[in-house]
Amino acid sequence: MFLSLFASIYSCNFGFLNMYKHMPKYLALIIGLFFMSSSAIFIKKADAAGIVTAFYRMMIAAIVLLVPFLFMQFRSKSNLPYKGILLASLAGICFGIDMSLWSTGIVASNATIPTIFANTAPVWVGFGSMIFFREKHGPGFWIGLLIAFSGIPVLLMKDFSAPTGILFGSMMGAGAGFFYGTFQVLSQPGRQLLNTLSYLFISTFSSAVVLFIAMIIFNYPFTGYNTQTTIIFFAYSIGVQVFGWFLINYAQGHMPASIVAPTLLGQPVITAFLAILLLREQLTIWHITGGLVIIAGIYLVHFTNGKLRKRNQEHKMQNKLT
Repeated sequence: MFLSLFASIYSCNFGFLNMYKHMPKYLALIIGLFFMSSSAIFIKKADAAGIVTAFYRMMIAAIVLLVPFLFMQFRSKSNLPYKGILLASLAGICFGIDMSLWSTGIVASNATIPTIFANTAPVWVGFGSMIFFREKHGPGFWIGLLIAFSGIPVLLMKDFSAPTGILFGSMMGAGAGFFYGTFQVLSQPGRQLLNTLSYLFISTFSSAVVLFIAMIIFNYPFTGYNTQTTIIFFAYSIGVQVFGWFLINYAQGHMPASIVAPTLLGQPVITAFLAILLLREQLTIWHITGGLVIIAGIYLVHFTNGKLRKRNQEHKMQNKLT
């Protein structure tokens, strides 16, 4: 009896110590998710076009990251792999396009709806793996896809003819989701070739270049914004892009994707709460119901993709052993 009690206490203590050991990783993920979820709030609060706010997010972050990046390169005295630089640059280009579409949709509509559609990235990742890597998806993928798409007409039920900008914001968010999915596909091999800081700096700089070009194309002014908006630019850049994304990249490098990716799907939910509290946004029952259906479908698609990747990895390992 005493031995059993001792074993039980030891097991509980060991479990607590093990959880405490991994606590920094979980905190990094949770804090990073919160900063990501607040991104739409910064865009909505700034008195500027979405592309302008997105540009300053990337430009300021690139400048902040430049010094530690150069210092690290000087100390390491080793060249970064060309393939890693290429993948990080391409990923940054996709993220820049994603940001331009998503931020435009937010300014045109609200903070929540474009964020929901931007998080359809797992759907596009699934299609990409099917087209380019010849991966075959099981019933779960197609059921999740059907559920996600069935939520779209519910969410937009009252907005097809209403001049609220929700339809346009949804379209911009869906386009952003495609490029965000491409960004994720490129990031997987890219993160294996570069450390967190190098990958973050190169991809951020590439995104800044894309958004700089977009500002010139649409003839947006680079200066002349009021003090509050300027403060938002700096807070948004340092808080979300430098601090938030660094924490997310840290979590991705030290935690299994089966924990990180589903957690990040909580972004639209947190964004919705923040938008209601800070922006006084009013979501209809159609927005809430359709949004939850879409998120449920996306989660099922992601879960199915994760199982498929795990099965493919196990199959490759068995082939190597035989």
